[in-house]
Amino acid sequence: MAKVAFIGLGVMGYPMAGHLKVKGGHAVAVYNRTFAKAEKWAAEFGGTAFRTPAEAAEDADFVFTCVGNDDDLRSVTTAKGGVLDGMKAGAILIDNTTASAEVARELDAATRAKGLHFIDAPVSGGQAGAENGVLTVMCGGEETVFDKARPVIDAYARMVGLMGPAGSGQLAKMVNQICVAGVVQGLAEAIHFGKQAGLDMEAVIEVISKGAAGSWQMDNRHKTMIAGKYDFGFAIDWMRKDLDIVLSEARRNGAKLPTTALIDQFYGDVQDMGGNRWDTSSLLARLERK
Repeated sequence: MAKVAFIGLGVMGYPMAGHLKVKGGHAVAVYNRTFAKAEKWAAEFGGTAFRTPAEAAEDADFVFTCVGNDDDLRSVTTAKGGVLDGMKAGAILIDNTTASAEVARELDAATRAKGLHFIDAPVSGGQAGAENGVLTVMCGGEETVFDKARPVIDAYARMVGLMGPAGSGQLAKMVNQICVAGVVQGLAEAIHFGKQAGLDMEAVIEVISKGAAGSWQMDNRHKTMIAGKYDFGFAIDWMRKDLDIVLSEARRNGAKLPTTALIDQFYGDVQDMGGNRWDTSSLLARLERK
């Protein structure tokens, strides 16, 4: 059992912190911007709620963060009252936020200056993966630090891998999002085409999902896409945030991502349709609009 702090109890962080307590058996302290939510988590799982990140991080062996974006991350880590003000020497900061590689490297430098350690560890698997404790975690950092952190991360993960030095986890998550965007657009176009051709798409998917066209998106989203239901899962606003990070990094490193840039624009079209909080599979709705 370790002493753990978890900062950020959103749709991902709330169940992830729960797995650290229940499955991992760790002593867990939590912080959330809305204190009532931290109190709710503590009442449900038996942990302790604190009013500042620094207070939650005191005496913790491992401090997890899972917030919205780079600025949110800085506000709970390096800002006054952030976790770096409370962490003890030798503790490890593990960031599960999907953020930029730049901020990951900033935090790596900031933690080193204080005698701390850092792992950037963005996750894939969505809300369902977080709730079921089967996330994929892509890590960046030193191997010796990763080896200490991995048994704790395992509480909410199915797959955990070290991708390289600090920032590499975030870069790997960008690769993940490029793949997801392309697969979802392809699936949306396929379902749209099949409907226009008069095919029974349930029957078609049942067959082709067992062949080379199969994917996680096809297995888990085709039924709701065919039914036109998008009020769940990973929201478009979040995906566009992620793709903005991807495209910014591509401009920096010279990668050419024409399809990803186009799909980002398609997601913008769905936002214009009022679909900001729709699941990313709602690219089909753009094709079906009258």
